[in-house]
Amino acid sequence: MKKMKTLLCAALALAMALSMAACGGSSAPAETTPAGNAPAAAAEPTTVVYGSNDYTRINPAMDEHCEINVLLFDGLTDHDGDNNIIPRLAKSWEFDKEADTYTFHLEENVKWHDGEPFTAEDVKFTIEAIMDPENGAENAPNYEDVEEITIVDPYTIVFKLAEPNYAFLEYMTMAILPKHLLEGENMQESDYFRKPIGTGPYMITEWDEGQAIVMDRNPDYFAGPAKIDRIIFKIVPDDNAKALQLQSGELTLSQVTPKDAQLFKNDPTHTVYDETTSDYRGILYNFWNEYWQKNADLIPAISYAIDRQAILDAVVLGCGEIAYGPLQRNVYDYADVEHYDYNPAKAQELLEKAGCTKDADGYWTRDGERIGFVINGTPGDQVRIDMAQVAAQQLQAIGLDVTANVPAGGIDWGGQECCIIGWGSPFDADDHTYKVFGTDKGANYSGYSNPLIDEYLTQARQTDVPEERAAAYAKFQTELANTPAFTFFCYIDAMYVANSNIQGIATDTVLGHHGVGIFWNVCDWTIG
Repeated sequence: MKKMKTLLCAALALAMALSMAACGGSSAPAETTPAGNAPAAAAEPTTVVYGSNDYTRINPAMDEHCEINVLLFDGLTDHDGDNNIIPRLAKSWEFDKEADTYTFHLEENVKWHDGEPFTAEDVKFTIEAIMDPENGAENAPNYEDVEEITIVDPYTIVFKLAEPNYAFLEYMTMAILPKHLLEGENMQESDYFRKPIGTGPYMITEWDEGQAIVMDRNPDYFAGPAKIDRIIFKIVPDDNAKALQLQSGELTLSQVTPKDAQLFKNDPTHTVYDETTSDYRGILYNFWNEYWQKNADLIPAISYAIDRQAILDAVVLGCGEIAYGPLQRNVYDYADVEHYDYNPAKAQELLEKAGCTKDADGYWTRDGERIGFVINGTPGDQVRIDMAQVAAQQLQAIGLDVTANVPAGGIDWGGQECCIIGWGSPFDADDHTYKVFGTDKGANYSGYSNPLIDEYLTQARQTDVPEERAAAYAKFQTELANTPAFTFFCYIDAMYVANSNIQGIATDTVLGHHGVGIFWNVCDWTIG
């Protein structure tokens, strides 16, 4: 612990120094040492201090939305700045369409951070662990078509699919885990996930739980070492605190709310990055809850009562676009569906058609009970909290007894009535549709089930003909609009603020859920 605090203090001191230099501060010349005397002190490592949410474990096989994963691990494939698939741990591959087999040829000079060689055994172990229903991985649907995995030799592996899945190369971006450290371990609870060993460009050297995770550059990274020596994930769970710590110099990079980003617009010591994302927000309805089993037919009325433009403007200052579906920032978006544009009169019409009436206080009722529910916002996520509050106010305005809540213990996915959802992917359309809206799939946190949705999503993943995929996704989006799982609000930009000394952050890449992806080209970053 003492070593950890020393490292963190040194890094924060360096961050302060960088900030002062950028502000035009001056310092006395460094003392020189005459030739023949003691050698000069080693240069301080170049360091990025990133404002991060907390981690209780780092488990890329089970936990999808973790920015840290790309620093520590590699997949067989990867994404470039345009989100195209490129090689990573696999240097090449072939696809036999008739046999539905993918053959991957692996890099042969890759080592785990502990010095052990990476081989095909690690790949087989990782994917089989995700596929194992006992492990409860939300990513399991990505690999449910895998029928057989065959190791040809230590650096060649073959995946045989029972049914076509043309997003398969996308899913091989999954971080590969070390078999020699995890075989026989509990894939949810192993201590490995609190001291993980990967193959990636950075490796964990210290972890002070609840305070910071220190990662140093992997000097033996097979693709060439990163240019920045050290990256520290400083734990700052509260969004508002991140902006304050950027101002003080405790952080040199962080995602902030659009409102907080305004504080840095005219600050020459910081650069604001307005990053486009595929990340949408809206209301997720919990169909496991008896309330929505009885009242799901009212969701269209609720959707018409939401003023999305007002939410976009008030909460994220217009940094995004109004949402009507999950694929708007995908090549397979189909815009010719019901958008649920703000229409309080239409909402009232649908409520009346459903047999609802107003009580003496002006609230809509059904079967003698008021129509109302609680919208949960995620603790520490100011954008979701604000959206929950604004949406509740809008629904109150038309006579629905709706309130907003921030549950102290976090979201109770199975017990709640609804919450502000955040989701989306900049990659293949199968990603964040099949496993999110498919019946009983691993990331279907709403309990939504619709046989037509299942059919259309299966059709889409099983063809590589663009016209056929487009037709299937059009039917999917039409049916989802007709029987909504969510009330979509808006896509939001990810606002990052960085010390202006940090160079190389990409500005044209579409980022994913939570704005994840800022580190995709971290090996090219420098501190000038």
